[in-house]
Amino acid sequence: MVAGEASGDLLGSHLIRALRALRPDAAFCGIGGPMMAAAGLDVWVPAEKLAVHGYADALRHVREISAIRRALATRLLRDPPDAFVGVDAPDFNLGIERRLKRNGIPAIHYVSPSVWAWRAGRVRRIARSVTHLLALFPFEPAFYAASGVQVTYVGHPLADSIAPHVDTAAVRKRLGLTGDAAVFALLPGSRQAEVDRMAAIFIDTARLLARDFPGARFLVPLVSRETRSRFELELWRRDARDLPLKLLFGHAQDALAACDGALVASGTATLEAALLGKPMVIVYRTSPWSYRLMRRMAYQPWFGLPNILAGRFVVPEFIQDQAVPENLAQALGNWVSDRVSCTRLARLFDRIHGELRRDSAQHAAHTILSCIGGRSK
Repeated sequence: MVAGEASGDLLGSHLIRALRALRPDAAFCGIGGPMMAAAGLDVWVPAEKLAVHGYADALRHVREISAIRRALATRLLRDPPDAFVGVDAPDFNLGIERRLKRNGIPAIHYVSPSVWAWRAGRVRRIARSVTHLLALFPFEPAFYAASGVQVTYVGHPLADSIAPHVDTAAVRKRLGLTGDAAVFALLPGSRQAEVDRMAAIFIDTARLLARDFPGARFLVPLVSRETRSRFELELWRRDARDLPLKLLFGHAQDALAACDGALVASGTATLEAALLGKPMVIVYRTSPWSYRLMRRMAYQPWFGLPNILAGRFVVPEFIQDQAVPENLAQALGNWVSDRVSCTRLARLFDRIHGELRRDSAQHAAHTILSCIGGRSK
């Protein structure tokens, strides 16, 4: 199994546990993070090595990542597994999957690349590379109908793990938050490069919100010591250590469950916020070169998963030069001040939650075992 960032690590850990429940004798090895390791993965390379943000960041690390991919493919061909499962990370995994598929090893890709958002031409490459695709969203199989790719919609693990209704008061009590002042969650991303790019914007946005919402508190979940250190450095640089910020190691769902509104870097965290029924403002920033390239290959107007799932803009998105503190603070403040709109949004998110809740890890595990059939080493 190979996962390349925090969201893939979470998905991979659920899948390992589901497979173990069906096949207690199964062994797992490859690339993953701490959650997959805790679930039983023998980690050959830490997932952090693959975590890059945008084309410019990928180019800076291309030699190291290419060397890791070549070494992994060689090792797997020398000692073939019963199956290879690439968890997201398509730019890394599809090349390995193609080599393994050619050599008769089932190559299963868990999480469809975003062909419905941009780079639709990847469908042909995916068809050449994978034995089976496990899709998280109900609209995805239609994109592969004419390609010959075997696709199974399994639902989204986050929809299974997040309760349909959240007890905000209980979570706030657990986090030591008292009083009636507004609580904001700030999620600047899971990758180091994302935090480097987002930290200053998020901190300055918090400053503006603190001015407009007296007594407001800010929760900032960060997934690693490295990302926490980078965020703390930016606090020091901006002389903002007096802001009422509570930094958390992980616990993104607690931060979202406790908040009145969230500022979220585009990615899986936006889906977490939606499944918890929270109003949000979505931010996306990458290098100018990466953004220009992505915009040429995009063919729908949304970046954030909540808007993609709804098929319309239901939460604001601020992209590149629009993502400035003044815009973000005004949009997030508007949400928190308009409880009627928040209630309407929560009802929509509850419907989306129900559509994605399918016991997905078990569904995916059964599909994987059906792909390998009677194979044994």
